[in-house]
Amino acid sequence: MKNDVLTYSSDEHGIVSGASLPVDSEPEILSLRPKRLPDYIGQTDTVETLKIAIEAAKKRNEPLDHVLFHGPPGLGKTTLAHIIANEMGGNLTVTSGPALEKGGDLIGILTHLEAGDILFADEIHRIPKAVEEFLYPAMEDFAVDFVFDKGVHARSHRYRLQRFTFVGATTRVGLLSAPLRDRFGIFRSLDFYSEADLMKICKRSAALLEVGINNDGATELAKRSRGTPRIVNRLLKRVRDYAQVRADGTITKKTVSAALSLEGVDEKGLTNLDRRYLKTIIEFYNGGPVGIEAIAATLQEETDTLVDVVEPYLLKIGLMIRTSSGRKASKHAYKHLGF
Repeated sequence: MKNDVLTYSSDEHGIVSGASLPVDSEPEILSLRPKRLPDYIGQTDTVETLKIAIEAAKKRNEPLDHVLFHGPPGLGKTTLAHIIANEMGGNLTVTSGPALEKGGDLIGILTHLEAGDILFADEIHRIPKAVEEFLYPAMEDFAVDFVFDKGVHARSHRYRLQRFTFVGATTRVGLLSAPLRDRFGIFRSLDFYSEADLMKICKRSAALLEVGINNDGATELAKRSRGTPRIVNRLLKRVRDYAQVRADGTITKKTVSAALSLEGVDEKGLTNLDRRYLKTIIEFYNGGPVGIEAIAATLQEETDTLVDVVEPYLLKIGLMIRTSSGRKASKHAYKHLGF
């Protein structure tokens, strides 16, 4: 004890130390997410809608309307939620549909929100029905209803919430109930990105990662990224590793081709799972039509994985066709796979 201040040695207790430790000087984890709308690349109509809505809400000194984003994974739904929080100057609380198992979970989050805060829920189509019922008055009237006791002694109490903005994201908008969907004021669908936008994202991410990349390298990465920013950033990191170990550190078309052949990503961006999916339809089921459950059983994969991750891109580039009687491989699939 010295000067009435209790100090602990980190060597003895591992709790507190007056000295600066290595962990104190570690940099924050580098995020490739843009933090403001002007930095966001692509989804022009959605960005313009948000700019107008945010500016109008600020002029009225009101929270933004509730926002729903839907589209395939990796297109920027979570990033846009973070940007909305930054632009509106509110705190962001992040949760997901599967995490909200009971009504109490949601009420605990809602009652801690301050005025102007943003609540972001990913995969909201997986919110249980009983929990969803609590969202209706919270979104519409900024209130939640508690029921005390049971039977003849039951009493209801309405708790007023601070005015907040609810941002939801889903990959399966068709699974949302109509009452929940209708309570969102801004409803935007995110589509796959063009190669030009993916090239811009690739160059921006390369600059943040401090790695050199030329135009041919960025073009090749964009072609193989399935129209998805998350994938272009993931592949960029793998190519960066390859360029630093097996090349001169600069990303070129040659290093992209060599690195991604190791990853099993071909020139159209198809992965091993994509090719197995198409080969299963062609080889096992004579090109289709075949049901998704049969394909999933043959591949020993989850049906949701195939529907959410594999099929959207294959449909977009025309390698498969979805009919009322099942899935079929297109002639372009036969040609691409060499059949």
